Amino acid sequence: MISTSLSFHHSHHHVLSNNIKPPNSIPLISLFRKVALTPPSKPFICLNKKLLLFTPMAQLKDFKPDPSLINEDLAPTKPSQRTYSGWEMASLWVGLVVGVPTYYLAGSLVDLGMAWWQGILTVVAANIITFIALGLTGHPGTRYGIPFPVLARSAFGIRGAHIPTLLRGLVACGWYGIETWIGGEAIFLLLPNSVKNSSFSNSIPWLGTSPLEFACFLVFWFLQLVAVLKGMDGIRELEKYSAPILIFLTSCLVIWAYVNAGGFGRILSMSSRLSSSEFWALFFPSLTANVSFWATLALNIPDFTRYAKSQKDQIIGQAGLPILMGAFTFVGLAVTASTEVIFGRTISNPIQLLGEIGGFGTMIISIFGITLATITTNIAANVVAPANALVNVSPSVFNFQRGALLTALLGIVFQPWRLLQSSESFVYTWLVGYSALMGPIAGIILADYYLVKGRNLRVNDLYTLNPVGNYFYYKGYNLEAVGALVIGILPVIPGFLQKIGTLNPIPELLMTIYNNAWFFGFFSSGIVYWILSVLKATKQVDSPKASDPFLPNTTN
Repeated sequence: MISTSLSFHHSHHHVLSNNIKPPNSIPLISLFRKVALTPPSKPFICLNKKLLLFTPMAQLKDFKPDPSLINEDLAPTKPSQRTYSGWEMASLWVGLVVGVPTYYLAGSLVDLGMAWWQGILTVVAANIITFIALGLTGHPGTRYGIPFPVLARSAFGIRGAHIPTLLRGLVACGWYGIETWIGGEAIFLLLPNSVKNSSFSNSIPWLGTSPLEFACFLVFWFLQLVAVLKGMDGIRELEKYSAPILIFLTSCLVIWAYVNAGGFGRILSMSSRLSSSEFWALFFPSLTANVSFWATLALNIPDFTRYAKSQKDQIIGQAGLPILMGAFTFVGLAVTASTEVIFGRTISNPIQLLGEIGGFGTMIISIFGITLATITTNIAANVVAPANALVNVSPSVFNFQRGALLTALLGIVFQPWRLLQSSESFVYTWLVGYSALMGPIAGIILADYYLVKGRNLRVNDLYTLNPVGNYFYYKGYNLEAVGALVIGILPVIPGFLQKIGTLNPIPELLMTIYNNAWFFGFFSSGIVYWILSVLKATKQVDSPKASDPFLPNTTN
């Protein structure tokens, strides 16, 4: 029988409805010979000049997406769904930035020997780089209304897209566990001293923490699910209304520290404990770690920019990221330094600090602030990506809520209390380690979208398993992208194994590559993918036309 993936018509007599010419039509020698059994894999090859033509069904107006590739969470956003203004995008970032991990960032660099201003400048420089990546990756989300898993199909193939989306989702599950553990610490703070000093507070070696702290972690885990299961609309509302509250509470904390410490003289007097060579040896892995902090969201930012009203809104809304990160990390440093003057000892953990401040009313407000900051960061940064990745794997089995629930369960498996045991394990094992995955994926996707595809995508072909579709490649996988990904990751593995203590010693070159994992992976994989695509002469698509039934009307 004739393949249903092809539409046949005579070159001189058949007229398509609405006078739309069939794009990329290819003459065939015969109607029945071979074509009925095997659709051509390269529809731009001409075999004859005047017989029959075929057109991929994904390019006709009666196109219907494959049900295994789409549901309401993966479909391009409609104009009515594009409600994110520049302020709402900025509110998203306020909710993301104001949180305990950000509070720690510059402080962890000062702990390792940097001066306070060196730590803050390192954070700001990293976030300028991250902002550029966010703007570039966010563009296709706003232009085409597609989420990250669908965008990944363009570079990695319809089936190959599972590789980057699941890797991104796995990292998000780890972060989800970290943020949830922090929220659990806030609950632990509320407990009376008699409970906190009981035998249940003693750590169990095989668990890595105490039963009481683990129980608080589980309580916060359950409470958070209420907000998680409300979906994207609930996330937007939560972020919008939380932003001013978080700014107010942060300002109150800074004012308290300034007044009680008699100014910020302590932090301003902090000088570097590093020589010039030691500073630069610390700077580059620290820069990588701080780029990695939001490198995860820089990948799946289309999950949010697809709801933006325009490209202007998504860019303006994200432009404040370096300033926000610099300001909040300064808050963390200033308040931590002030604790030495106020209490006679340094308290770097904001949750412990709030417990020391005292007063039931103050404690309640503090717990509310930490809980709000944790939930706004956790849901937006660490639920959306893995939930959408799971939906992409099987739209018929997973929806956003089911994906979010599995994400929460995997967050427990990561044992986040172990990742937060020290500044070094947090910064150089966790942050730098996963940047080895995020950098190569970002490099490949951006090289594909800007250099190979020229920002032009056939949106309907992103939702079809038709072998003649632009993004089916080889059995649904783009081998050039997979190969480039492997090339970007492999050289980083020895350095990671040394960091976790399973491989010693390794050449200095491999350690340098690990310390700059995001940058190495981004550029090596991106360049290799671009070269392989050029050598293969990857087929380009024309500028999007009105005949593409999924293409939203939006500002380019």
